Amino acid sequence: MKALVYQNHAISLTERKKPEIISSRDAIVKVTLSSICTSDLHIIKGFVPRAKDGIVLGHEFVGEVVEIGSGITNLKIGDRVSANCETFCGECYFCKWGFINNCVNGGWELGCKIDGCQAEYVRVPFADTGLTKLPDNVTYENALFVGDILSSGYFGAEMCEIQQGDCVAVIGAGPVGLCSMACAKTFNAGKIIAIDIDDYRLNLALKLGIADYVLNSQKCDIEKEIKKLTENRGADSVIEAAGGKNTFETAWKIARPNAIVGVVAMYEENQILPLPEMYGKNLTFKTGGVDAVHCKKLVEMISKGIINTDFLITHTFQLDEIEKAYKFFETKSDNCLKTAIRY
Repeated sequence: MKALVYQNHAISLTERKKPEIISSRDAIVKVTLSSICTSDLHIIKGFVPRAKDGIVLGHEFVGEVVEIGSGITNLKIGDRVSANCETFCGECYFCKWGFINNCVNGGWELGCKIDGCQAEYVRVPFADTGLTKLPDNVTYENALFVGDILSSGYFGAEMCEIQQGDCVAVIGAGPVGLCSMACAKTFNAGKIIAIDIDDYRLNLALKLGIADYVLNSQKCDIEKEIKKLTENRGADSVIEAAGGKNTFETAWKIARPNAIVGVVAMYEENQILPLPEMYGKNLTFKTGGVDAVHCKKLVEMISKGIINTDFLITHTFQLDEIEKAYKFFETKSDNCLKTAIRY
């Protein structure tokens, strides 16, 4: 089969043996659509030390179950499924508490420590927990982002314990930030403020109705503008989805006292938490590593028309073009948000 392989900080489309069932809880999925994630770029650049050389990249995908292990009872051959970006057993201490990102038997495995989904077929360990069946009215395109960036957006909103009417500031209007805004809406946030440096993405958030106000941090004083929009208090909660050099600092500065700052971004450098400077502000910080435990719920929300992420697919490529797709995604060519790779 064709597969995109990571080796020595480079990628290449090559021939690989089709995966086989190893464990009783495995499934083999024929990939229908996959996508490229910023964390894939982080692996290539060397910012994910645990990533193994020689693996097939990718963890965002949907497809059809073509083979199942003897221990799988909730799936059958022919099922259309979306995949969780996390591999989790469902039985260890962390899984029982819902902290599946830290499953002692899994975590971020696919496309990092074991072969991922940017191939014609992928082996999914613990498939009974990691795959979600799709109802007839949910297409592969509808469900492509359920197991990663939509889950990350929901995770960010959930971390912030949003109350009805709250003002939520979201830093970063990329795919995860846009998903965070959409999810914050489902928590009945009263006012959502999108912050970015890309006017196209900010205007898209307005057009989609997932942001009420947009601020370009290169064109205004973000702290002052947030104060104007919040009766001089600051945001009730802040979702940091940008991962820029100064965005973590911005996050805690625009939060009101006693607010929650939820960090779903990945950083390429260590961040500073200046406790003396923020003393008395009494902030709560939560970070992730998404615990993507709501995939079934998110699929149901898509099925009912409560949430939609189709707009994120701005460009589609065939598997033979995946190296081109990587460059396209990394450079954000033609206002690219997310690519879909067809198999």
